[in-house]
Amino acid sequence: MLRRSLENRDAQTRQLQDAVTNVEKHFGELCQIFAAYVRKTARLRDKADLLVNEINVYASTETPNLKRGLKNFADEFAKLQDYRQAEVERLEAKVVEPLKAYGTIVKMKRDDLKATLTARNREAKQLTQLERTRQRNPSDRHVISQAETELQRATMDATRTTRHLEETIDNFEKQKIKDIKTIFSEFITIEMLFHGKALEVYTAAYQNIQKIDEEEDLEVFRNSLYPPDYSSRLDIVRANSKSPLQRSLPAKCVSGTGQKKNWAITCQLLN
Repeated sequence: MLRRSLENRDAQTRQLQDAVTNVEKHFGELCQIFAAYVRKTARLRDKADLLVNEINVYASTETPNLKRGLKNFADEFAKLQDYRQAEVERLEAKVVEPLKAYGTIVKMKRDDLKATLTARNREAKQLTQLERTRQRNPSDRHVISQAETELQRATMDATRTTRHLEETIDNFEKQKIKDIKTIFSEFITIEMLFHGKALEVYTAAYQNIQKIDEEEDLEVFRNSLYPPDYSSRLDIVRANSKSPLQRSLPAKCVSGTGQKKNWAITCQLLN
């Protein structure tokens, strides 16, 4: 009867061991992957900062409207990186650290399991010793009574540690489920907050780009190619390019019908 009870408790202990091992394995994997996710997000923030700097440098070389639009875009994009930094810090605190804490929690549960296994091994050993004593010295009541007393003590200790382990693992399972819900809820909330802010910032950044006046900037560019006195200098060049005959004729004569005979008649009448 006692031997069967020991076997049942051993099966229970193995099940508890498997539960702890399962959490240790998968929580460890989740912790590593979430930590990598946070590191990649931080690297994305760093690359975005470089992009902001380059946009500002380029904007300073451009025409007024384009310059203003790019700088406003860069300001919005820089603001987004502040939100991304907050995302990184919150993920680290609310997701990675709680998962990392399970390393210590699992170690404590393994210690509880070890204490229970030690107590049960002692109980099994005392049971075996009692059975041998009864076989070898069935008439020695003193030795048998001593063995029975030792077994009783070992059984009480094993029962106590088993009950403690059952309560501990039950609380462990309860806390595990609660923590999983909390960790993943925090992850979703943090990501939703960031992407909500990102949508606002990207909308503003898009509007800043769309406000760039292409025609006005193109006019500024053309004016930079042709100085203010360009038209007067062009007129001088054109005047200097006329033939001597054209320069000597009156304006009305020069702008005649285009026929040589009519030009001559017109010029004589005018003179």
